[in-house]
Amino acid sequence: MSLFHPSDPAIEGGNLTLDRLQQARDVAVAALLAERAPDGAWVGELSSSALSTATAVTALSVVARGGPGEGEGTGELIGRGFAWLIAHQNPDGGWGDTVRSKSNISTTTLVWSALALAPAGQPGVARAVGAAEAWLERAAGGRQPEVLVAAIERRYGKDRTFSIPILTMAALCGRLGPDGWKRVRQLPFEVAVLPQRWFGALQLPVVSYALPALIAMGQVRHGRQPSRNPLSRALRNWCKEKTLRKLTSLQPSNGGFLEATPLTSFVTMSLADLGLTRHPVVQKGVSFLVASVRADGSWPIDTNLTTWLTSLTLQAGSLNLPGKQGISHPELRRWYLAQQYREEHPYTLAAPGGWAWTNLPGGVPDADDTPGALLALRELRPVDEENKAAARDGVEWLLNLQNRDGGIPTFCRGWGRLPFDRSSPDLTAHAIRAWLAWRGDLPSASLERVDRGVAKAVDFLRRTQRPDGAWIPLWFGHQDAPNEENPVYGTARVILALVDLHRGGAGSGALLSSATRWLANHQHPDGGWGSAPEGPASSEETAVAVEALAAAWTAGAVDPSSLPTVRAALHRGAGWLLHAVESGKWREPAPIGFYFAKLWYFERLYPMIFVTAALNRLLDAASTDPALPAPAAKPGAND
Repeated sequence: MSLFHPSDPAIEGGNLTLDRLQQARDVAVAALLAERAPDGAWVGELSSSALSTATAVTALSVVARGGPGEGEGTGELIGRGFAWLIAHQNPDGGWGDTVRSKSNISTTTLVWSALALAPAGQPGVARAVGAAEAWLERAAGGRQPEVLVAAIERRYGKDRTFSIPILTMAALCGRLGPDGWKRVRQLPFEVAVLPQRWFGALQLPVVSYALPALIAMGQVRHGRQPSRNPLSRALRNWCKEKTLRKLTSLQPSNGGFLEATPLTSFVTMSLADLGLTRHPVVQKGVSFLVASVRADGSWPIDTNLTTWLTSLTLQAGSLNLPGKQGISHPELRRWYLAQQYREEHPYTLAAPGGWAWTNLPGGVPDADDTPGALLALRELRPVDEENKAAARDGVEWLLNLQNRDGGIPTFCRGWGRLPFDRSSPDLTAHAIRAWLAWRGDLPSASLERVDRGVAKAVDFLRRTQRPDGAWIPLWFGHQDAPNEENPVYGTARVILALVDLHRGGAGSGALLSSATRWLANHQHPDGGWGSAPEGPASSEETAVAVEALAAAWTAGAVDPSSLPTVRAALHRGAGWLLHAVESGKWREPAPIGFYFAKLWYFERLYPMIFVTAALNRLLDAASTDPALPAPAAKPGAND
C-alpha cells in the first residue's frame, strides 16, 4: 500500500510530496545545528518558573534576615525576583509553574508565601497579594491555614516530597498563622544516619532523590516544633550534627542539589531559619542561586538538560544528512564518554556506568538519560573499543537497576512505594531500545543477561498497557489532560521499543497492534496530537506520535487491518507538521514537561528536536515507496 498519494482526501490539498518533506526536514536540521554549543552539545533553555523564583527569593530573604552581613549583595536579586513574580501573575490572580501554565494551588501558595517577605516599598505587592488570596479562596475553599493545608495534602496524597516543602515555606513566611509549625508534618530526618542502602526498605514518605529535603526540612520542623516525646526529641537532637554532615556530603561542588532551584532553595531556607546561615551548605546554596538567576530576575526549574537534549538530537538523526559537513563526531563521542559516571555517586549510591541529564555537578545518573546516551553513542563514529567498553558498562548499569517486576525505575532499584520511584513504561521502553542497540557488541555472559532483561521488561509492558492500548509515562505529563497524564507521549515511546523488537524478530505483535491503533485513533481533527482531548495539539506530542507511527510503518510492523487507519493518521500528522514548520509555529514549546512532584516545565528545544525526528522518520517511510508522487511546487500556507 502506498504511504502517500496525491489524490488521497486525507491529505489537505493533495500536496504532500517528497520535495516538501525534504525541504521541511532541511529547515528543521539547519535550525537545530544552529543551536549547537561550541563544545558540540546542545544546551537548550528551560522555561522560567514562578515556583523556582518564589523559592529562590524566599531562601535569599531568609538568609538575609539572619543578621548584618548575611546574604550580602543579594538585595538587588531579591527585588528583581519579586518584580518578575508580580509581572507574571496570571489574570485570574494565581500563578502556574511556567509563563504558559494555568494557575495551580502549589505555585500560587508558594508565591503568596514569598510575597510576605517582599522588601518594604516593593511595587505591586499589595495588589498581587490581594489577587492571590482571592484565587486561593476560590480554588482551595479558603486561605485559612487548616483549609490550605488540607487542599495541598490532597493534591499530593501519601507522597510528602513536595507537600511538606510547600507547607514548610508557608510556615517560614508566616502564612500558616502563629501555630503554623504544628500544621507541618515532621519528616524523620534522623533515619539519614542509617546506611543509605536501607532507605528503600524504610518506606520513607519522600522519594529517593529528596533526601536533602528530608534532612533540612525535618531539622527545621524539629527546631521550631520539637516532639513532645522526650525519647524522640533526644534522638533527633543527637542526630542533628550527624545528618548535617550527611547533607554536606550530598551537596555537589556548585551547591545545587540536582541542579534544581526549588530543592536547593528549600534546603537553604530551612537551615537559614535555624540560624545556620554560615553553614557551608547554606553558603554554597546561596552561591548556586546567585549564579543561576536569569537577567530578567527569574530562575528556571533546573539549570539545563544538556546531556538529555544532545542525546535526543542525535537520535533524531540531525547530524547524518548527506553532503552536510563540519560536524566532528569524534569530538562529540569524546564528550559523551566524559559524561559517563566512573565512580559510585554519593547522592543515590548509583554504581559507575550511568549518565545524568546534565554535564553539571548536580546531575545524578538515571534510567532515562543512560539509555538516551547509549543510543546516541551508537550513532557516533568511530565505534571503537572505548565506545564499546562504555556501552557495556551502561548496559550493565541498566540491568542492575531493573526491578523485580521487570520494569525500570528512575534512580534507585527497589524503591516502589511512591509513584516517582516505581518502574515506568517510558523508562522501560527506553532501556529495551538501548539494550537491543548494543546487543551485538556484548560478551556472551552479558548477552544472556540482556535477553532475560528484555523478556522481563516486555512482560512489564504487557502488564502495564491499559486495556485501550495506551501507556502512561512517568516523566512527561499534560497539565490539561485527565489526571495530568500524557498517554500520547508514553504510548509513542513504547511503540519505538516494540518496533525495535519487531525488527529483531521478537514477538510483540499484539502489544504493538493495539498501541498503534490507539495512537492513530486519538489524533485531533486538525491532524495533530495532544493528550488533552479538548485542548490544542502541540508540536511535541504530534511529532512523537508521527515518529512512532512512521517507525512502525517503515518496519512493516503495522497490523494489516490497521494499515488504512495508520496511513490516514500519518497523512494528517505529516500535513500538520509541515504547516507548523513552514509557518514557524513548530518552534513554540508547550508545557508538557513534568518534573518531580507535579512541577511543570517546557524546554525551548523539545519541539525542534521532536519535529526533526518525526520528519526524518517520515522520509524513511516514504523513500522506499515506489508510488510516491513527483516533487510538486510548494503549497500555500493553508495546506
